[in-house]
Amino acid sequence: MAFLKYSLIRLALFVPLFVLFQLLELGAILSVICAGLIAFAISYLFFQRQRDAAVGAVHERLSGRAKPIRTAGEVDDANAEDSLVDAHPDVTVKMDKRPKDA
Repeated sequence: MAFLKYSLIRLALFVPLFVLFQLLELGAILSVICAGLIAFAISYLFFQRQRDAAVGAVHERLSGRAKPIRTAGEVDDANAEDSLVDAHPDVTVKMDKRPKDA
């Protein structure tokens, strides 16, 4: 959520600056470059707390310690599979073997 919030702040800075530079007829490429640089500078100077939170969220997600994100359907499937395995202890599940017809 912190990454999304920081990204929206940067986008909210970029878009008005881009429109302003377009109105000043700088051209599309130069408007993108100027708006990007100014939005970067403003966000770097004034939004350090949000940037640090966003970096922390990305680091947590990519570190391997975060819980996997699963949809409700995936959770239901996993629960159904677990209940079937528990109900039939004589069946073995070999996840590392591929079926021969696949």
